[in-house]
Amino acid sequence: MKIALIAHDAKKKLMQNFCIAYRGILGKHEIYATGTTGRQIEDVTNLQIHKFLAGHLGGGQQIAMQIEHNQIDLVIFLRDPLNPMSHEVNANNLLQLCDMHNIPLATNLATAELLIKSLDRGDMDFREMYKE
Repeated sequence: MKIALIAHDAKKKLMQNFCIAYRGILGKHEIYATGTTGRQIEDVTNLQIHKFLAGHLGGGQQIAMQIEHNQIDLVIFLRDPLNPMSHEVNANNLLQLCDMHNIPLATNLATAELLIKSLDRGDMDFREMYKE
Protein backbone atom coordinates (compact mmCIF):
# COMPACT_ATOMS: atom_id res chain seq x y z
CA MET A 1 0.00 0.00 0.00
CA LYS A 2 1.05 3.56 -0.65
CA ILE A 3 0.65 5.84 2.36
CA ALA A 4 0.85 9.64 2.27
CA LEU A 5 1.93 11.49 5.42
CA ILE A 6 1.37 15.22 5.86
CA ALA A 7 1.61 17.32 9.03
CA HIS A 8 1.13 20.99 9.75
CA ASP A 9 4.03 22.59 11.65
CA ALA A 10 2.34 22.27 15.06
CA LYS A 11 1.74 18.54 14.42
CA LYS A 12 5.15 17.50 13.02
CA LYS A 13 6.46 16.20 16.36
CA LEU A 14 3.24 14.22 16.81
CA MET A 15 3.72 12.74 13.32
CA GLN A 16 7.30 11.77 14.19
CA ASN A 17 6.13 10.03 17.36
CA PHE A 18 3.33 8.28 15.46
CA CYS A 19 5.83 6.99 12.89
CA ILE A 20 8.22 5.82 15.62
CA ALA A 21 5.38 3.92 17.31
CA TYR A 22 4.19 2.31 14.06
CA ARG A 23 7.54 1.98 12.27
CA GLY A 24 7.07 -1.79 11.98
CA ILE A 25 3.80 -1.41 10.10
CA LEU A 26 4.89 1.58 8.02
CA GLY A 27 8.08 -0.20 6.97
CA LYS A 28 6.02 -2.80 5.08
CA HIS A 29 4.54 -0.13 2.79
CA GLU A 30 5.59 2.68 0.44
CA ILE A 31 5.60 5.97 2.29
CA TYR A 32 5.16 9.36 0.64
CA ALA A 33 5.32 12.70 2.43
CA THR A 34 5.63 16.40 1.95
CA GLY A 35 9.29 17.46 2.09
CA THR A 36 9.82 18.75 5.61
CA THR A 37 7.58 16.15 7.21
CA GLY A 38 9.30 13.38 5.24
CA ARG A 39 12.79 14.49 6.27
CA GLN A 40 11.78 14.71 9.92
CA ILE A 41 10.25 11.22 9.82
CA GLU A 42 13.35 9.78 8.15
CA ASP A 43 15.56 11.37 10.81
CA VAL A 44 13.82 9.54 13.66
CA THR A 45 12.72 6.26 12.03
CA ASN A 46 15.21 5.42 9.26
CA LEU A 47 12.20 4.61 7.07
CA GLN A 48 12.59 5.25 3.36
CA ILE A 49 10.28 8.12 2.44
CA HIS A 50 9.45 9.34 -1.06
CA LYS A 51 9.52 13.09 -0.46
CA PHE A 52 7.66 15.74 -2.41
CA LEU A 53 8.11 19.50 -2.05
CA ALA A 54 7.41 21.15 1.30
CA GLY A 55 3.69 21.69 1.81
CA HIS A 56 3.77 25.46 1.34
CA LEU A 57 5.79 25.00 -1.87
CA GLY A 58 3.28 22.65 -3.47
CA GLY A 59 3.94 19.28 -1.81
CA GLY A 60 0.29 18.94 -0.84
CA GLN A 61 -0.66 19.56 -4.45
CA GLN A 62 1.79 16.89 -5.59
CA ILE A 63 0.20 14.38 -3.22
CA ALA A 64 -3.25 15.49 -4.43
CA MET A 65 -2.18 14.67 -8.00
CA GLN A 66 -1.10 11.21 -6.85
CA ILE A 67 -4.53 10.74 -5.25
CA GLU A 68 -6.24 11.90 -8.44
CA HIS A 69 -4.34 9.24 -10.39
CA ASN A 70 -5.19 6.53 -7.84
CA GLN A 71 -1.57 6.18 -6.71
CA ILE A 72 -2.17 6.67 -2.96
CA ASP A 73 -4.10 4.20 -0.80
CA LEU A 74 -4.17 5.91 2.60
CA VAL A 75 -3.62 9.48 3.78
CA ILE A 76 -2.64 10.59 7.28
CA PHE A 77 -2.85 14.37 7.42
CA LEU A 78 -2.32 15.69 10.93
CA ARG A 79 -3.86 19.15 10.71
CA ASP A 80 -3.70 22.04 13.13
CA PRO A 81 -7.35 23.12 13.35
CA LEU A 82 -6.52 26.17 15.49
CA ASN A 83 -4.04 27.75 13.06
CA PRO A 84 -5.20 27.44 9.46
CA MET A 85 -2.39 27.66 6.93
CA SER A 86 -2.22 30.23 4.13
CA HIS A 87 -2.39 27.34 1.64
CA GLU A 88 -5.44 25.81 3.37
CA VAL A 89 -7.38 25.84 0.09
CA ASN A 90 -4.97 23.17 -1.15
CA ALA A 91 -5.58 21.14 2.02
CA ASN A 92 -9.32 21.27 1.46
CA ASN A 93 -8.77 20.11 -2.13
CA LEU A 94 -6.78 17.13 -0.85
CA LEU A 95 -9.57 16.19 1.58
CA GLN A 96 -12.16 16.47 -1.19
CA LEU A 97 -10.11 14.25 -3.49
CA CYS A 98 -9.86 11.58 -0.79
CA ASP A 99 -13.64 11.63 -0.49
CA MET A 100 -14.11 11.46 -4.26
CA HIS A 101 -11.69 8.53 -4.73
CA ASN A 102 -12.57 6.53 -1.59
CA ILE A 103 -9.14 6.98 -0.01
CA PRO A 104 -9.12 6.39 3.75
CA LEU A 105 -8.10 9.63 5.47
CA ALA A 106 -7.11 10.48 9.04
CA THR A 107 -6.83 14.08 10.18
CA ASN A 108 -6.13 13.38 13.85
CA LEU A 109 -4.11 10.91 15.91
CA ALA A 110 -7.07 8.79 17.02
CA THR A 111 -8.21 8.10 13.47
CA ALA A 112 -4.61 7.64 12.27
CA GLU A 113 -4.11 4.88 14.84
CA LEU A 114 -7.36 3.18 13.83
CA LEU A 115 -6.38 3.25 10.16
CA ILE A 116 -2.81 2.04 10.68
CA LYS A 117 -3.99 -0.88 12.84
CA SER A 118 -6.67 -1.64 10.28
CA LEU A 119 -4.01 -1.61 7.55
CA ASP A 120 -1.93 -4.08 9.53
CA ARG A 121 -4.92 -6.44 9.88
CA GLY A 122 -5.50 -6.38 6.12
CA ASP A 123 -8.70 -4.37 6.29
CA MET A 124 -7.49 -2.01 3.55
CA ASP A 125 -7.15 -4.73 0.93
CA PHE A 126 -10.32 -3.37 -0.71
CA ARG A 127 -8.09 -0.64 -2.21
CA GLU A 128 -6.69 -3.26 -4.62
CA MET A 129 -9.98 -3.34 -6.54
CA TYR A 130 -9.64 0.38 -7.28
CA LYS A 131 -6.31 -0.24 -9.04
CA GLU A 132 -7.73 -2.45 -11.78
